[in-house]
Amino acid sequence: MNTVFPLLSEIEGLIDEAAPDRVFILTDSNVARIEAGLIGALAAHRLVADAPVVIPAGEENKNLEEVARAVARLSAGGATRRSLLICIGGGMVTDLGGFVAAVFKRGIRHINVSTTLLGAVDASVGGKTGVDFEGLKNEIGAFHMPLEVLADPQSFGSLPPHEILSGFGEVVKTALIASEEMTLRVLAMTPVEADDEALGDICRFCRDEKMRVVAADPTEKGLRKVLNLGHTAGHAMESLMLERGTPVPHGCAIAHGVLVSLILSDMMEGMPKMWVSRYAAWLRANYAPLPFTCRDYERLWQLALHDKKNSGATDSLNFVLLHAPGQPLYDRPVTRPDLEAALDLYQELQGR
Repeated sequence: MNTVFPLLSEIEGLIDEAAPDRVFILTDSNVARIEAGLIGALAAHRLVADAPVVIPAGEENKNLEEVARAVARLSAGGATRRSLLICIGGGMVTDLGGFVAAVFKRGIRHINVSTTLLGAVDASVGGKTGVDFEGLKNEIGAFHMPLEVLADPQSFGSLPPHEILSGFGEVVKTALIASEEMTLRVLAMTPVEADDEALGDICRFCRDEKMRVVAADPTEKGLRKVLNLGHTAGHAMESLMLERGTPVPHGCAIAHGVLVSLILSDMMEGMPKMWVSRYAAWLRANYAPLPFTCRDYERLWQLALHDKKNSGATDSLNFVLLHAPGQPLYDRPVTRPDLEAALDLYQELQGR
């Protein structure tokens, strides 16, 4: 193994196994600087194009204009349907890069190399790709499964604490879906103090668990919906904070949304209250509270109704709930009075 760039040998092995005619690297302007050594080492491979496709960093650049620019670079570089695209970066890069791979020549192969914890445990796994359109997140996209998803926990050392916490929002969601054992393990952790070995184990667990679910339901007709635990309330909270000009990282909003889902699970599905109180204590210890009150319930309801994961009904929302850790239930209808009661208890448990 290359001790300077531990992933280099693994990526080169995947290239040799895939036997493409050309290899292209897609990344963003921040990652191109942070991972310059790895990208430069990969460029020495005989099949890799000399210069990577670099898109500007930032969610605002996850758009069709950057897709078109990336496609133009692939075309000018002589890419064919036998070519391979390696996407190196966080969720924005793997979302956009995966979509480029899905539409170029009606689909080429790609590999995701995650440089953020959120990307490693969620965004880069499972084959969902897409770009934002007219203010709507991932409004245009496709299912296109990567050949492989890789992550190097050593790269997480450059991440600020809020990025680690954002990743752990998806980690704890996955643990709750998977098993009581894994839930207890995650709730015993302090995310910002986790070492490389612990983060590596977490990444592998989340990747394998998500792929197990995706393999059973690739296009989200049923079981795959359980991966949305915490997202119905979490997305509404995330959108509300964005409207207020006080945005929070995606996974942090999901961590708060999970508490709402657990409260509803206790109310509607008989989940033991012990799990609600234990999770609420972990959330208080690690995450800043979200600044909203009961006066915001109407807006949260409207934002949740317009989430693309909802069925289109106007009198209820589709939630993922739990009987217990490892026993998820999808498409559970939640009425507005139920949600408001859960939000009241959420506020109490957050000490507000």
